[in-house]
Amino acid sequence: MLLGALAWPEVPDGAVLVVPLGSCEQHGPHLPLDTDTRIATACADALAERRGDVVVAPAVGIGASGEHEGFPGTLSIGTLALEAVLVELVRSALPPPGSPRPPPFAGVVLVNGHGGNVEAVGRAAALLADEGRALLVWHPTVAGGDSHAGRTETSLLLHLCPEVVRMDRAEPGSSARWRDIGDVVRTEGLAAVSPTGVLGDPTTATAREGGEVFGALVDDLGATFASWRATLGT
Repeated sequence: MLLGALAWPEVPDGAVLVVPLGSCEQHGPHLPLDTDTRIATACADALAERRGDVVVAPAVGIGASGEHEGFPGTLSIGTLALEAVLVELVRSALPPPGSPRPPPFAGVVLVNGHGGNVEAVGRAAALLADEGRALLVWHPTVAGGDSHAGRTETSLLLHLCPEVVRMDRAEPGSSARWRDIGDVVRTEGLAAVSPTGVLGDPTTATAREGGEVFGALVDDLGATFASWRATLGT
């Protein structure tokens, strides 16, 4: 159920609002700028297909992507602005306890598809928790996956929307792990370690692997959501 497609009388009582978070940033020469947003939205939509108590909000498609600004097309609002956006968005969906305004949703789930958003999401979540608002944050994690625009993300997009993947442009990027280059990327940008913007090898990606990875992600999101939802009651 997509919130943006509903008229206000159609918004179900007691539903959970799921907000996909992504980015508009380079993903190598072969993937679109909205790759993270596509993955987060697909996960949110898949959760809604499994459950009748979920409404999916329009995605927040521009996040904190300063490390990618060395590449054309990247847009970023930065960590502080994103934190403020998320705080006010969740406050809008979940009035504070004792408010005369009836709560339109039972809780909010942030499905974050971009690693650069993690700091802003964490800070916003801590503040909102202190305010007593029912919030769940979920970050997709792929064991053994590469860091950026490599085999993992390319496989996911080959599964989700193959028409946007330019495999004829795909080429191996830096094989360095994020834990080894994170400090350099944060200070000098990703272009300093990968001229193509790729970390990993997208040439080995397959739609079959993407389907397996996506299924595991949705299973994890579903299980995490179910445990959290049970704590909210009706």
